[in-house]
Amino acid sequence: MNRALPLAAGVGLLAALGLYQLVPSLPTALGTGAVYAGAAYFYLAFDVSLLAAAPRFDDRTDRIGYALGLFGLSVTPILFGHYADGDAAVFGFVVAFFGAVAFLTLSEQARRLDDGTA
Repeated sequence: MNRALPLAAGVGLLAALGLYQLVPSLPTALGTGAVYAGAAYFYLAFDVSLLAAAPRFDDRTDRIGYALGLFGLSVTPILFGHYADGDAAVFGFVVAFFGAVAFLTLSEQARRLDDGTA
């Protein structure tokens, strides 16, 4: 069984719980958790580095991981814009943005490895 997806879900849950402590908004925490789950999936499922040079996936599990991260990327900024009212919210946005960059970088690298063009 592919352990990357359950482990990535755990990473996303931890990120969501941690962010919820800073910004007590469940939708915002879940959106950010989805971004981190997507990034963690590609980090764990493929031999890629966040700092290396970086889509279409054929495997269904890869597409689910990608869709999860894209969903988080699409809703999190809107939710933060709705909620932001203090330093904790600003720090939370920085955390979410770092997750977005990690997700996009790792998923692109994984796509290249999957295509054999890395």
